[in-house]
Amino acid sequence: MNYTRKIIIALISLTLGACVFQPSVQQGNFIEQEKVEQIEIGMTKNQIRFLLGTPMIDDPFNENRWDYVYFLKIGRNQAISKKWVSIIFDENTVSQIIKDQNLSPNL
Repeated sequence: MNYTRKIIIALISLTLGACVFQPSVQQGNFIEQEKVEQIEIGMTKNQIRFLLGTPMIDDPFNENRWDYVYFLKIGRNQAISKKWVSIIFDENTVSQIIKDQNLSPNL
C-alpha cells in the first residue's frame, strides 16, 4: 500500500511538473504604427524622443542612429508582435527612416 502511494505521488508530481507556467515576454518599446507614421524627415531628436520614447538601442559609437525594437511573446508560443524601426539623424534632425525591418524568426 505504501509503495502504491509513492508511485501515485511520483506520477502526480511528474504531471504537474510538465505544466510549468511560462510568462509573457515583452521586450523593447511598444511601437504604435500610428506614431511611426508621424515621423518625418527634418524632425529633431527631441521630437522623436517625445513621439516614440527613449530608443531601446542608443549606440554610443553611432550617435546618429536610434533603433526602436519591440516584440511580444506569450507563453511558449512564437512572438506574436515584432517591430523594428531605425531613425538616422544628420546632426540633430531626421535624415532617414527605416521601417519594417525583419527580426529573427526564432523570437
